[in-house]
Amino acid sequence: MPNAHAALLEPIRVGSVTLSSRIVMGSMHTGLESQPGHFDDLGRFYAERAKGGTGLIVTGGFAPNFAGRMKNEPSTFERPDQVADHRKITAPVRAAGGRIVLQILHAGRYGYHPAIVAPSPIKSPINRDVPAELTAEQIEATIENYATTARLAVEAGYDGVEIMGSEGYLISEFLALRTNHRNDQWGGALENRARFPLAVVKAVRAAIGEALISYRISALELVEGGLTQDETIWLAKEVERAGADCLSTGIGWHEAAVPTIAGPVPHAAFIEPTRRLKQAVSIPVTASNRINLPGDAAEIVAGGFADLVSMARPLLADAHFVDKVRRGRPDLINVCIACNQACLDHYFTDRVITCLVNPRAARENEFSDRPAPAAKRVAVVGAGVAGIAAALEAGRRGHRVTLFEAAKRIGGQFALAADIPGKEDYGLALQGFQAQLADCGVEVRTDTAVDAETLRRSDFDEIVVSTGIAPRPIDIPGGDDPRIVGYSEILDGTVKAGERVVIIGGGGIGHDVALFLAMESNGRQQTREEFFRRWGIGEKPQTHAARRQITMVKRSPGAFGRTLGKSTGWILRQELKDAKVRQISEARYVEIDAQGLHIALPDRNEVLPFDTLVVCAGQKPDRHLADAIAAKGRHVHIVGGARLADELDAKRAIDEGARLGNRL
Repeated sequence: MPNAHAALLEPIRVGSVTLSSRIVMGSMHTGLESQPGHFDDLGRFYAERAKGGTGLIVTGGFAPNFAGRMKNEPSTFERPDQVADHRKITAPVRAAGGRIVLQILHAGRYGYHPAIVAPSPIKSPINRDVPAELTAEQIEATIENYATTARLAVEAGYDGVEIMGSEGYLISEFLALRTNHRNDQWGGALENRARFPLAVVKAVRAAIGEALISYRISALELVEGGLTQDETIWLAKEVERAGADCLSTGIGWHEAAVPTIAGPVPHAAFIEPTRRLKQAVSIPVTASNRINLPGDAAEIVAGGFADLVSMARPLLADAHFVDKVRRGRPDLINVCIACNQACLDHYFTDRVITCLVNPRAARENEFSDRPAPAAKRVAVVGAGVAGIAAALEAGRRGHRVTLFEAAKRIGGQFALAADIPGKEDYGLALQGFQAQLADCGVEVRTDTAVDAETLRRSDFDEIVVSTGIAPRPIDIPGGDDPRIVGYSEILDGTVKAGERVVIIGGGGIGHDVALFLAMESNGRQQTREEFFRRWGIGEKPQTHAARRQITMVKRSPGAFGRTLGKSTGWILRQELKDAKVRQISEARYVEIDAQGLHIALPDRNEVLPFDTLVVCAGQKPDRHLADAIAAKGRHVHIVGGARLADELDAKRAIDEGARLGNRL
């Protein structure tokens, strides 16, 4: 039977290099680039993706000089004595049959350290410091620095380099009138503003001969004062003439007030500007941004929108993405849910990245792939994500695993999240987990409750309890009002909320429920056209108030949303603001009666009338089964919310479950 994704598996010639597939692992900062002592870990991480069939790997960005660093750390590649460390990355990738290029990234005004520079001394809205203006002599020196880094990269075993020319970093800053106010040969007309990137490409080509040069170009800038589409097409042609072998597209500057890679962005939303670039040049073009499914990627290549598809986070989620496609088993892919919780949010908080749905990522040496010394019979009770992860890892090591779930479907809280607007991919991830469980021989028994006595009398060698959390009841006079419901009843459709809704709780669940009630998307992801209208791409933003009157209230002082994801929380806060969701903090709950929820605020008392009051205010571990099993003398492992409900998230739950299952 023909492979439906065959377009992704065709080899392609890019410059002097032949790639085995059309899937590229796009550049992603791992947090290891500044730690040469951990380049062995970085080598293992990339080699696993090479083994999995990735056609080309692009490293996280390395700066060509001290001023170009992303952070105040030694993340440059500028000296011959650094070559040996980089061979710890390239050698395992080559041994695995892979191709890898080093990304050269000068952060410009986006750097978070005191030495930042830019074409003009204009502060970025996402940085606290004003950059120093580069002198003409420093510009010439920086061009030579790019060439030196490229030459050292090839010496270290890389197949070439990628020049980061998009998303608001130094090269973008030279190109855009937004950030380049110079009146010398490096500023003014577009031809002058493009002088720097074109000189960089030419210098790199002269330094590395026929080695591969990819140039990352902004297909769409999404900021005022950025390049227009026509200007970008002109630049693409000039970059090709200067010596680039491939164009890799990026979308938007980091300061753009438009989501580009988070869950609310529709799949392959930005493919049209990439298609226009491909039509303008004769070198291969790589598509990127929110392409996480093999079907979408195959359509992009087969339809002529791009020659290659860049997947950074999807290959973080599943190192063997391409191999599964090649084997005709795309259903086994561990789907990236675009949550950013363990990748971008880790990097922004100075932690080495990993992946929420794949805790092995960048931790490959902490897990074993060897068969267990002895196959055991393992019971896992509770098929939330902690239980699923435990069952999968145990099954892969050869144990005979039975996964029990009292509900009719697997997923627990994760399944509820799949109905939140912007989190639709959670449902796709659960489909992948279901296929993986079957593939590794785990017996899944849904709609099956088990008790402690049954487990005590069973012949299971190991018992894992992952029964999750139970909502914490509210302690307010009138708390037995029938209009009060838990968030799960709202999300699973058991209860239809009224026109006036009060949500108690200002954490992530409270925000998700507010968005769910405000948007009423019924599990349907926004179309590309709806998304563009909503965020004003090419037109004025079109926002709409919620159909319901929604009020969120919490006890703690301060703004709402401070605990949301660093890279995605702003989107959710903006959505609720535009939907005119009211938020009240520092409230003391007095009572609930027919009038509504009575609250006392520092400066006044108020009554919040409601038809439905949704409780999203904390949870406690559901440990009844675990305690009962232990009381009967059987040893039990506890993971996820059943172990610790405080600050529960799927990242911690999956990590706990996976590590336990792997060591059984």
